[in-house]
Amino acid sequence: MQAMTLARPGGLENLSLTDDAPTDPERGEIQVAVKANSLNFHDYAVVAGLIPVAAGRIPMSDGSGVVTAVGSGVSEFAVGDSVLGCFFPNWQDGDAANQKLLGVPGDHANGFAAQQVTMPASAFTGLPQGYSHEEAATLPCAALTAWRGLMVEAQIKPGDTVLTQGTGGVSIFALQFAKAAGCRVIATSSSDEKLEKLKSLGADELINYKSTPDWSAEALRHTDNRGVDVVVEIGGAGTLPQSINAVRVGGHISLIGVLAGFEGNVPTAALFSKNAALKGITVGSRAQQQDMIAAIDASGIKPVIDSTFALDELVDAFRHQESQKHFGKICIAI
Repeated sequence: MQAMTLARPGGLENLSLTDDAPTDPERGEIQVAVKANSLNFHDYAVVAGLIPVAAGRIPMSDGSGVVTAVGSGVSEFAVGDSVLGCFFPNWQDGDAANQKLLGVPGDHANGFAAQQVTMPASAFTGLPQGYSHEEAATLPCAALTAWRGLMVEAQIKPGDTVLTQGTGGVSIFALQFAKAAGCRVIATSSSDEKLEKLKSLGADELINYKSTPDWSAEALRHTDNRGVDVVVEIGGAGTLPQSINAVRVGGHISLIGVLAGFEGNVPTAALFSKNAALKGITVGSRAQQQDMIAAIDASGIKPVIDSTFALDELVDAFRHQESQKHFGKICIAI
């Protein structure tokens, strides 16, 4: 089988196509012919050396494919079934815990940038009805992060106002889930062109944070100074002060990324006075992924795919991700 392998951590130039023999499934495992991946910032952080991994690691946390062999003791899946990987294969259900957050494909273990993988059957779920493998591969990291941040932790309801930041995969899924739940969405971006695309997906209010640096004040204006019910916070310390300003008293901030800074001054007194909840979100469990898929089946949500590359074009796909010109998910077809 062919796979894209990271010869040593620390740069895209260290990725190359290699050949290896597929592994037969042991008890409790399935072998899967991988059909698609999708790129996340986490994957880029792995290959760029921001997240340390072992030399020879096969990257990519998200993967969808078809079962080609089944080990003993497996009853949930059969040969020919379409399956979707889980970002945290050891987090089956319940709250997050140290051991549940181990085993991430492409990080702690070899991932889905390969023609074949062999993993425990419990590391997979089914696909939404009618989804292609490329569409399904967008879900395990980005979509599940948005789902957990909104549905599980913030528990949004019809009529709530949700503020999303940017046009990355999580933010677009958050917009789609919020609209499907009957919420009003205030979307921010530095690009008027991308804001118009967000509007076409259902965003109710648009804020260009480049031309309106004090975007939290604009968000307050859109809510008659009440504040938004939920913020999907992707920036971290660099944008958290404005998110705290934008959220209503008793509101919720789902912190799903640190793209604008790992450290910085956080106005703790403002968060305290708002009686707001700040919750860190690192993807979710297998059970939550199954709940999300059921909701997708009911709502008909389809992911936004920017472009698709071949497996041996993975470096080009990451370069496209670096350019930040994409809108929606970048996929790999295998």
